[in-house]
Amino acid sequence: MKRLVLLFIALWMVQAAQAARLLLPMDKSQRDHLKAYGIAYFALQQGVEINWMLNYRGGSFSMPQLATLENECRIRGVSYEIVAEARYNQLLVEIADPEVNMDVVKLEVAPKIAVYTPPTKQPWDDAVTMALTYAEIPYEKVYDDEVLQGKLPLYDWLHLHHEDFTGQFGRFYAAYRDAAWYQAEVREANATAARHGFKKVSQLKLAVAHKIRDFVSGGGFLFAMCSATDSYDIALAAEGIDICESMYDGDPADPQAQQKLDFSKTFAFRNFQLKRNPLEYEFSDIDATNTRGFMGEQNDFFTLFEFSAKWDVVPTMLNQNHEQIIKGFMGQTTAFRKEAMKSDVLILGETKNLNETRYVHGTYGKGTWTFFGGHDPEDYQHMVGEPPTDLALHPNSAGYRLILNNILFPAARKKKQKT
Repeated sequence: MKRLVLLFIALWMVQAAQAARLLLPMDKSQRDHLKAYGIAYFALQQGVEINWMLNYRGGSFSMPQLATLENECRIRGVSYEIVAEARYNQLLVEIADPEVNMDVVKLEVAPKIAVYTPPTKQPWDDAVTMALTYAEIPYEKVYDDEVLQGKLPLYDWLHLHHEDFTGQFGRFYAAYRDAAWYQAEVREANATAARHGFKKVSQLKLAVAHKIRDFVSGGGFLFAMCSATDSYDIALAAEGIDICESMYDGDPADPQAQQKLDFSKTFAFRNFQLKRNPLEYEFSDIDATNTRGFMGEQNDFFTLFEFSAKWDVVPTMLNQNHEQIIKGFMGQTTAFRKEAMKSDVLILGETKNLNETRYVHGTYGKGTWTFFGGHDPEDYQHMVGEPPTDLALHPNSAGYRLILNNILFPAARKKKQKT
């Protein structure tokens, strides 16, 4: 019996010595940053717990060395390293040092992802669906019917498509009212509104905005880009007020609409001024697109703030990157004027020397929301009708990494809510 015990101990010691971890570095040594997120998501789908090593080599992922995971890395072209268990434990000790701005967050459950996107979606419409597809992260599409049917609680994370929640069809009327895609969008929106008993598209979109608000309040994670950010808050502030001119809803806007706005209902913005010209390609003065002066592609950059990994875990997760200075990019809503931000909004990234923010975060009820200005991180001014971006040409995009950070964020929060 004693010999058996000694043999068991010896075998255990050999196995422990041979045990190793799979490390996906996220610094500049990573061959494909975007697909690395897909590996992390794949591992979570297999029931494998992951450590997200905040601020360690750009926010690296570590997981058990399993043949299936190693094989997926090779197939998808993701750089990885094999780290002996003893060395890995030493790394954890180094990261735990209170003098070091690093930490480890466990990711446990693959979040269920929904993308709010219309049936008439055009290929230039959504950077997030392109990121998810390239990273091989599964998602489901929802739109007004599914939202109003109460299906949002089935998901953990929701992305808002390049959208106009005010019922003004993106303010595309002046330039595209004769375009087939625009006319199809208007027909479909009006039909959906009528199907749900609304007289106007603005009323339909407000009802959808309320469902999304309830999703966040109940603990959901919301991520929005471009015009889905400011138009969403404008719709909430304008509840019960007609802000649409006749070409959008058949009757004039309320001339007192500005004075009637209720900023207490919004997530991020306050004290903004509506743009009353219905032919102007702008909703309000929240957006800084037309007030940036000298800014152009050659000098448009924004800076990510550095947070304490041990104390400010959430913003650290959202800002994980191999670059701190990110290439700017335009959209119908490019950036947010600081004067229009509520005081409790957390600024994650801003354009220095300009009074604007690009990337912001906040809480509402039990959930969170993140707004990201701009349309496509790898196409400075993506025009209507242009082909979609080929992310195979941008596997190390720091801008797209910010999108994918948000997708894995709920996996970490599930752990926090259990403890």
